[in-house]
Amino acid sequence: MPTPTTPVLSPERLAAAYSYSAYRQLIDNLLAEGKTTGPAQSAELVQYTRLNEQRMSRLDKTVRVLPELVEAVRQLPHRYLWLIITEGWCGDAGQIVPVLEAVAQASAGQVATRYLLRDENPDLIDRYLTNGSRAIPQLVVLHADTLAEAAHWGPRPAVAQELVLRLKAEGLSHEEFIIQLHTWYAHDKTQTIQRELLALVQRLP
Repeated sequence: MPTPTTPVLSPERLAAAYSYSAYRQLIDNLLAEGKTTGPAQSAELVQYTRLNEQRMSRLDKTVRVLPELVEAVRQLPHRYLWLIITEGWCGDAGQIVPVLEAVAQASAGQVATRYLLRDENPDLIDRYLTNGSRAIPQLVVLHADTLAEAAHWGPRPAVAQELVLRLKAEGLSHEEFIIQLHTWYAHDKTQTIQRELLALVQRLP
């Protein structure tokens, strides 16, 4: 099967994307001004962003990439770019983005990452809707040489997505829904995300 060659985005647009450290710095700078990413600003969104900053800082220190996932990314036959569509206030992104970055860092140069904000890139996120919504984070795996899509994952592990759909169907309040979802993430300790990423990496063309 031939490798797709249609780029998902231009090199110029990619050049304007954030590195992980720049993305984290952006969030810190905005929080210092009492703000968050995106056009919608509220005390609630800023508070979510503060919680996410704490989650990301903790995960940056504690994530241990599964040995089999380290081996898989280091043995990739080609180099890939992981384009991650996110926002600072998104709770799922706070739990997932550090894991994606840790896997890329473990890849010995086979995987690089770049970050784009959802609300600054509506045309891009609209290619990766979840049940019609702009759910994030979204991981778009690109061939490093052509910027063509090789795979896609998001916005959360399948088990967590099923939990979200069930809780919404049960009519839980937003607050209770958030508590249950983040309790799941805490108990799972990134294992489900990493296993799904392993399956994705093993399928890459």
